[in-house]
Amino acid sequence: MITGIGVDVVQVNRMNKWLEKKGLLEKHFHNDELSKILNGQKNAARSLAAKFAAKEAFGKALGTGMRGISLKDILVLNNENGKPRLVLLDTARKKFEESGAQKIHVSLSHEREYAAAVIILESSP
Repeated sequence: MITGIGVDVVQVNRMNKWLEKKGLLEKHFHNDELSKILNGQKNAARSLAAKFAAKEAFGKALGTGMRGISLKDILVLNNENGKPRLVLLDTARKKFEESGAQKIHVSLSHEREYAAAVIILESSP
């Protein structure tokens, strides 16, 4: 049973600006995310924008927004085939458990100027 759906869109240029500001990315992204994105990746801003959109969409799917959740506690990682998944730590894990949801579905997309994410939360009937 679907318990929540969240969608968010981020302008890629926003992440280009964040890349120029020392320390800003570290406020919103976990070191594990940044190490994978910033180590020679050609389209870092697009990847960051999609991952940031996923974090925001997660809060919307919960129905609480980001209240009480640190963005760094939501990691958006990819498996060996590139499929995205959320890894939740501390504050994000707590809110997810409180929601009653048991599974998270993630879809990311980007096209030139924009990146988008859809998060679907699911629980057993």
